[in-house]
Amino acid sequence: MRILVISDIHANLTAFEAVLKDAQGEWDYVWCLGDVVGYGPDPNECVDLLCTLPHLCLAGNHDWAALGRLDIRTFNNDARKAVTWTAETLRPDNIEYLAALPTTFVLGPYTLAHGSPREPVWEYILDPLIAALNFPHFETPYCLVGHTHTPVIFEMVNEQGDTESFPPVYRQSRQLNGHRQIINPGSVGQPRDSNPDAAYALLNVEQNTWEHRRVPYDIAEVQERMRRVDMPERLILRLEHGW
Repeated sequence: MRILVISDIHANLTAFEAVLKDAQGEWDYVWCLGDVVGYGPDPNECVDLLCTLPHLCLAGNHDWAALGRLDIRTFNNDARKAVTWTAETLRPDNIEYLAALPTTFVLGPYTLAHGSPREPVWEYILDPLIAALNFPHFETPYCLVGHTHTPVIFEMVNEQGDTESFPPVYRQSRQLNGHRQIINPGSVGQPRDSNPDAAYALLNVEQNTWEHRRVPYDIAEVQERMRRVDMPERLILRLEHGW
């Protein structure tokens, strides 16, 4: 089984389509780690496209925010405006789809969560210390997460729980070595690692390999759609800078 692993599409249809085109013919099933909507101009279109694919999907914090399940007073002004617009724009059938999404999933040696195994919807795993604190919260060898919009691998390197981070090496297959790992594929629709290209990954279950990937897409096209619906300028500009 070959898995296309994606996360944080954030209503960016152009980036989502670029990922699917780039990975065409190389996967059998999709694992989406949450935040299908939020920030971007295409919430219904992204849910619709995802639903045409054989997939499972988790709930992310922006998916929950659009459903009214989170107090958006904790969001900054730009994020609140985007959430409000998204909630008003989503069709009832797509609201129903998002409302049914689970927060975690365990499939064989893989635990899936949007934020972290300790706090699936909200916690950011940003560094080895936070990763180390999360290893006791899942039992499988590997945990796949999104939420930070930054591709990375955190690996427990000894029995004492010491954890190191490894940056992605794009388009090179990495053998998963049995050491406990927390792995982030990065964001499809809003990268935040100073690289604006859409991020995703390929997981080969039989061969136990992982491959990070990046692919460029037409950012200006997305920005134009965002301006048409009066999204905050900061959200529009960040796409071209990857922050």
